[in-house]
Amino acid sequence: MLQHIPFPALPKATSWYPGHMNQFTRMLPAILRRTDVVLELRDSRLPLTSINRDLEDALQGWKTRGSSTNMQTPHSVKSKMDHRPVSTVCERIVVFNKRDLVPEWGIEPFRRAMASRYPDQKVFFASWNKAHDIQALSDLLVDVAKRNAHAPELNVLVVGMPNVGKSTLLNALRSTGIAGPTAKALRTSAQPGLTRTLSTRLKLSVDPLVYAYDSPGVMLPFLGKGDKGAERGVKLALIAGIKEGLYDTESLAAYLLYRLNILNPIAPAYLRILPPGSRPIVDIYEFLEALGTRMGMLKKGGIIDEQRAAAWFIKWWREQGGLAAAKTPLSPSILRDTSSLPVAHRRGWGFDLEWTVNEEEFSRYDDLLVQRKMEECIDAFETAELEEEKEGGGLSSTRVKKIERDRLLASRAAKAKASSGTCISMTMQLERRLSPHSFICRR
Repeated sequence: MLQHIPFPALPKATSWYPGHMNQFTRMLPAILRRTDVVLELRDSRLPLTSINRDLEDALQGWKTRGSSTNMQTPHSVKSKMDHRPVSTVCERIVVFNKRDLVPEWGIEPFRRAMASRYPDQKVFFASWNKAHDIQALSDLLVDVAKRNAHAPELNVLVVGMPNVGKSTLLNALRSTGIAGPTAKALRTSAQPGLTRTLSTRLKLSVDPLVYAYDSPGVMLPFLGKGDKGAERGVKLALIAGIKEGLYDTESLAAYLLYRLNILNPIAPAYLRILPPGSRPIVDIYEFLEALGTRMGMLKKGGIIDEQRAAAWFIKWWREQGGLAAAKTPLSPSILRDTSSLPVAHRRGWGFDLEWTVNEEEFSRYDDLLVQRKMEECIDAFETAELEEEKEGGGLSSTRVKKIERDRLLASRAAKAKASSGTCISMTMQLERRLSPHSFICRR
């Protein structure tokens, strides 16, 4: 078993925020006025990192929209949604996709942890390749429509980060909810950024009437500063949630190796692709050497092609290794023999939740303890987000400079206006003294 798992060095965070993402973010408040249900999709492997803070303000405003009915809808939105009155139904469902890529033992504890920290959000786990998951989600939407029978139809907006499976979900829901064969309505891709505009309405159910809109995936405009921003970017790159090529494969492979070691420090999932008899490895170059040797990935002179090995490792994890890693048990049998363990070691679930298990906790390592550890992870995440927001960590240096420049220009304009007003006032007073009769007619 690994006694120490060092955190890898990661490249500086990059950004990918095409214009269509900014445009949709600006349109969102108006779109939400005519939305009954928001399906917010996240990735089960990144349940916290795939939260989009850029959408949070609009969603919170939607929950308390109050007197916003007098707002004007932009023309670009009117063409698709203006036929509906402002919605009175308001339900938010957070759907965690790809549940088969995280250990099953953590799903219920995480669901309870989310309910304790975010009581206003309904949480649903699913995999789009599981028909019963799609059927359960379809039934959930139909149930919302039936509970709000006063509304002639239910309109659902699907939002989330890029490449979390929004279009695939809607195609599956349409196929499940509409009787008979249905053609694929939305294009899908393994690469992020295919959907660039709000889709036309898709009918998901006939009785009751349920419609849905697909939306562009929205990436954070800036991933953050320092180690936090670097880790956030690498995580999103690993799940193909950010444009391919923004990160080098060796950095992604180093972080992936670290995470697989955290998930199972006794028998990491990658051991099955290394030479027989291999033990867990923490050094990325030692790992790539072993993998390249096993796969025969050699350059001229018999040198291991590390870049090729790293790319193969990432591809394996996305296609097969994620499923293998998800089979990690809650408490491997070796954990019962505490004499073979260090005083404390790291455990985790997905790529966002990581905690320490000490010697005292080994004897009661069950799902209630896991729930408590997950709640602590969520609390730490929220605290870090608030601190980052206070320090301006969510803004790039370019954006900070622009804000400062705008403030400076606004301050100068205010001073100039005040100065101008003073001069006019003094001039008027002087004119009044010199010619009081002529001042009577001045407006």
